[in-house]
Amino acid sequence: MLIVFLIFAAILVWFSFKSLIGGFRYLNFFKQELARPLPKWTPFATVICPCRGVDEGMEENLKAILTQDHPAYEVLFVVDNEADPAAAVLSRLIDRLAHARAINVGRCVDAKLIIAPKAIHSSQKVENLREAVLHADDRSEVFVFVDSDTRVSRNWLRYLVAGVRPENVGAATGYRWFISRNPSFASEMCSVWNASIASALGPNTRSNFCWGGSTAIRRDVFDSINMRDKWKGTLSDDFAVTRAVRSAGREIVHVPQALTATLESCSLRQLLEFTTRQMKITRVYMPHLWLMSFFGSAMFCGVMLTAFLIVVLSRENSFAVWASLVTLVLVSAFSIGKSWLRLKAVRLALPQYERELDRQFFSQNTLWLLSPALFLCNSIVALFSRRMTWRGTKYELKSPTETVIIRD
Repeated sequence: MLIVFLIFAAILVWFSFKSLIGGFRYLNFFKQELARPLPKWTPFATVICPCRGVDEGMEENLKAILTQDHPAYEVLFVVDNEADPAAAVLSRLIDRLAHARAINVGRCVDAKLIIAPKAIHSSQKVENLREAVLHADDRSEVFVFVDSDTRVSRNWLRYLVAGVRPENVGAATGYRWFISRNPSFASEMCSVWNASIASALGPNTRSNFCWGGSTAIRRDVFDSINMRDKWKGTLSDDFAVTRAVRSAGREIVHVPQALTATLESCSLRQLLEFTTRQMKITRVYMPHLWLMSFFGSAMFCGVMLTAFLIVVLSRENSFAVWASLVTLVLVSAFSIGKSWLRLKAVRLALPQYERELDRQFFSQNTLWLLSPALFLCNSIVALFSRRMTWRGTKYELKSPTETVIIRD
């Protein structure tokens, strides 16, 4: 048994070391990309924002989308019900824009509210997107997708759009970083859990993936890969785009300037619902990633727990004790180093949240120890269930192209 433990301990130490090296690459990538000047390529873009319900800080989130430093763009807000509370917020913002335009106050972006049909075989978010692209302005050269619970920076759109200019690029993506105004264990745990996924993006355009809350795709690419039809029957808009872009042999670029803040708190129940839903979706759309998470988190939890028990319970100064102690120290050092480097990179991309990110220093550098256990729980639940509730609708994932709506 000791031999088995030592083998897995060595593997864990090696992967932890590689993760630390990845942290240095992540930070260097952010430094290089953030040093780029403001792009001059500014084609007309259509920003599509699906909404359902009123998110925490939603009005401020939407205002940030409507005040981008981009000369020509439109924003299409989409709901599936005029009675949705979000519709009132959206209508109020659109009326203010119309008034400002009427009295010539500054530059006013065009904004519309679109009512999408009720979803039948797809998630409601996907149905909203499929409807919205039909209403895009004929001048639009780039489609940009954003979530209503994200707070984008002023140059977000310009950098994200510029990311899709190269001919070989299929899509450009940002990602989210959770920040809680009122930190709690659940909220900080959510941020740490999400952070490990955020740092999976970087300079490798072949392994990058799209995140639907901050993604751009050229209109000609969208049409050439028949994306609207490929969304049919899907639940996850971003996984579907990732699969379609990769199948077309195109690259996905990560744009650090398109990193967005998600300013909200969550309860322990919401944490478990969110993280488990993400893993269920991953199991269906990217099963190899689910397997990696399953076995990786199981190995981490098994090795670290075994090493801790050997050190605490052993009464002899044996080789097993020293091997366990070295494993605990090295894995901890490498993991803390990775968390610190990742947070440092994010602080460069989100300087307006420097105070909040400084406050996350402790949680980001300690809760990494619990994050694998949460990933393991998520992965186990995803093994036995494909049902989930998302924005008030209950779904069952039959396959990547077949979604069943159980109850609305």
